[in-house]
Amino acid sequence: MRRLALLLVVALGALGSVPRLPSADTVVARMLARNPSVSTYRARVHVNVRMLNFPFLSPQLRGTSYFKRPDRYEVVFDSVPGYAKGLRKLFDDVGDPAQWQRTQRIVVAGAQLLDGRPVYVLRLTNKIHSDVLDHTLAYVDATNYDLVRMEWHYTNGGVIVMRQWYRRQGPYSFVSTQQAEISIPHVHAVAQARYGTYHTNVAVSGKVFSQP
Repeated sequence: MRRLALLLVVALGALGSVPRLPSADTVVARMLARNPSVSTYRARVHVNVRMLNFPFLSPQLRGTSYFKRPDRYEVVFDSVPGYAKGLRKLFDDVGDPAQWQRTQRIVVAGAQLLDGRPVYVLRLTNKIHSDVLDHTLAYVDATNYDLVRMEWHYTNGGVIVMRQWYRRQGPYSFVSTQQAEISIPHVHAVAQARYGTYHTNVAVSGKVFSQP
């Protein structure tokens, strides 16, 4: 533990960081300021799900990810089996820090190293009390403010973990793949999402963001 703490201090120090952590508002604002010249985008997404317990289903979902500045984000699947509808909520939550500000109390819980990179850890709790979700942790790269991991911790002991990787497309940095592990009572599953080409600064109808 002492060695980990020393590595973190050295890593953050190399970035010119100060000992005092930034505020949650600052971290979220910098996340939202990524790719500042992108006003909209859309990209196709393919999700492969594999249930690791009965009934061992393996649905494949296809949809489109939409974004419209300043704070609209939505993943619309072409069709979703009834038992998999919760996946849409999962993908929407992980991509929308602006939504966090509307519905969550956010604090910076600390800083640490994750896969060798320094990250800030945000702790989110519902503004309206939930008997289902206890809290969420968001791990944000301290150098470029990429969201690299989210964890949803449920009151029944269940946990969902989503990790994200990015790629460069021209001058922009976009999510390329996501991996989720779902471990909640009666359901153990894994999912992998891959994103196609991002079409930037294109027309996106507001109706996209009012999907039922």
